[in-house]
Amino acid sequence: MNPGIVAAIGAYVSWGMLPIYWKLLGHVPTAQLLCHRITWSFVVLAAFLSLTRRVAKLRSSLSPAVWSSYVLASLLIGVNWFIYVWSVNAGYIVEASLGYFINPLLSVLLGVFFMRERLRPLQWVPLGLAAAGVIYLTFDYGRLPWIALSLATTFSLYGLVKKKAPLGAFEGLTLETGLLLAPALVWLGWSEVAGTSAFLHAGAGSDLLLVGAGVVTTVPLVMFAAAAHRIPLSMIGILQYIAPTIQFLIGVFLYHEPFSRTQFTGFGMVWLAVLLFWIERWSFGRKLSHLT
Repeated sequence: MNPGIVAAIGAYVSWGMLPIYWKLLGHVPTAQLLCHRITWSFVVLAAFLSLTRRVAKLRSSLSPAVWSSYVLASLLIGVNWFIYVWSVNAGYIVEASLGYFINPLLSVLLGVFFMRERLRPLQWVPLGLAAAGVIYLTFDYGRLPWIALSLATTFSLYGLVKKKAPLGAFEGLTLETGLLLAPALVWLGWSEVAGTSAFLHAGAGSDLLLVGAGVVTTVPLVMFAAAAHRIPLSMIGILQYIAPTIQFLIGVFLYHEPFSRTQFTGFGMVWLAVLLFWIERWSFGRKLSHLT
């Protein structure tokens, strides 16, 4: 098998399995867990950049425009991480997975409004179907599926900001976690003073898992970066649904979150929208290849 495909599958399977990891840390308050994820991710990424001798390149790339882009990116990824970790440990893995099914379609819509990209007529059909699925679920839940929509919105906007950002994946995430590092350390310090800190107070296993949050955040990124250089973007686009599919299955079958027939209808509309969107892209791509 193509090493790039193996790397991409490894990245998406790792991201899909993350709910299990965060569940093991369910005893840690969400804000503390987020701060440890930021802190240890920065440590791992900074060490990686040092070993690969990219620190000087990162420093030379910094400018007011770069700073402003990555301040916004760091806020978006911070909010996304917080909502995701909270939703997992609050028992909303299924709804969180819906957010990452919606995310690519929302990214397309943002491309239309902010990047002046144009959609082919048939591409509007799955977007409308996904919107109908969300509206259906709103009536079924009796509330807007805000977890799914918040995750999809923050990550889509994060992708839009990163699309215009000049730094590479590792340099960019190092800067983002670096920008969040000071507030994270302040919060962890305050938690220690207040006597609510979990780190060094909940056992060695808990401490190792908190430190490991940096590893489980960065290792999939390394695999994804390796894949992005080796396989087409269209293939990455298809494989990305591995992660929310695994998350959904974990929520339903491992943690037994409720999933009714009416929910299946709403989710099914979103799944069908995703399928139609990629069928249309595949079909259009084949037509172009025949013409050339």
